[in-house]
Amino acid sequence: MPTTHLLYLHGFRSSPLSVKARQMAAVVKHRHPGVRWWCPQLPPSPRAAMDLILNGAAGWPDQTGFQRMAVVGSSLGGFYATAVAERLGCRAVLLNPAVDPARDLSRHIGEQTSWQNPNEHFFFEPAFVDELRDLHAGPLRTPGNYLAVIAKGDEVLDWREMAARYAGAHIELLEGGDHALSDFDAHVPLILDFLRLA
Repeated sequence: MPTTHLLYLHGFRSSPLSVKARQMAAVVKHRHPGVRWWCPQLPPSPRAAMDLILNGAAGWPDQTGFQRMAVVGSSLGGFYATAVAERLGCRAVLLNPAVDPARDLSRHIGEQTSWQNPNEHFFFEPAFVDELRDLHAGPLRTPGNYLAVIAKGDEVLDWREMAARYAGAHIELLEGGDHALSDFDAHVPLILDFLRLA
């Protein structure tokens, strides 16, 4: 069944203005104009972020299983995308997904700035670490619903941990690359094929 609604979730300190989000938005607009695209600005609180995501997608089609929606997530957005896909049973594409953000982001408590706009500040609170722990989805129920694009050259996250977390999923393991997936354009055809956009 073709995907008619596509959700994109950005990473920590990122936004809908990230390079990958804008590239994906442009591809969907030009190649699949009938697909509904939504890339929300996620709040710093993981609980608030998940509430925003689930409330925003609540009216999307196929309430019996959400098979007509899919989600793409980058880094922390990949962690959120996994939580969404496990809850709703939809397909997900994960781009260098965070596996244990509660552990990793505990080192970043305090004031932060946005990558795309350094003038934008937010405070990452200690309570947000507990919220991340609460959102961990556990073992994947349907690994075949996932495509994980993982770069061995990721300078932020351990590719071995990512590959182990998504064992059994469709994994595109890149020999080099970086956390930002600077060669994202090269992976768009694979992503589109997996998503089966209408």
